[in-house]
Amino acid sequence: MAPGERSARLGRVTYVPTAVAATLHARTAAYDIVLLAHVLSALVGLGTVAVAGAYAWALLRSGPQSASESVRRYYRPGVNWAGRVLVLVPVLGIALIAMSQGDWSFSDGWVVAGLMLWTVAVAVAEGVLWPAERRLQSAVVDPSSGTDVRATCLQVVGTAGGVAVVLVVAMVVMVAKP
Repeated sequence: MAPGERSARLGRVTYVPTAVAATLHARTAAYDIVLLAHVLSALVGLGTVAVAGAYAWALLRSGPQSASESVRRYYRPGVNWAGRVLVLVPVLGIALIAMSQGDWSFSDGWVVAGLMLWTVAVAVAEGVLWPAERRLQSAVVDPSSGTDVRATCLQVVGTAGGVAVVLVVAMVVMVAKP
């Protein structure tokens, strides 16, 4: 039934409000699973960005020589794979558009805005945040590595904060669908 259409059921006339009808679209099990993966990957991505900022702040306060065990463990050399979950969000979003049976499309402004915001967030994370984290990994493992820890920590804290704001705005756009 289309939004606002009448339905005669058991002799009564009822209306399906537009907001309720929007939740009834394309609700297959596969769609729900992809939607859940989409939402969870967005939350994990946001969480990893926030954690990156928090650990950089902790390292800034203590310095690499006297960093706590959890800070040292966080800055072990290696790729921040949890952060790369951010890349899954638009991929799963595009899958949702394809599975929506025409309910959502790339002509919807909120889809374009969300994709653009997410692209900016991933580009800044990939170009600034994660390389700075790798420099901090070097500084924690070898304090004589030549890395300006204070400046790099401030860069990670600031970048993580900016990326987190962009991600939250993208999430609001995706949920509100203005």
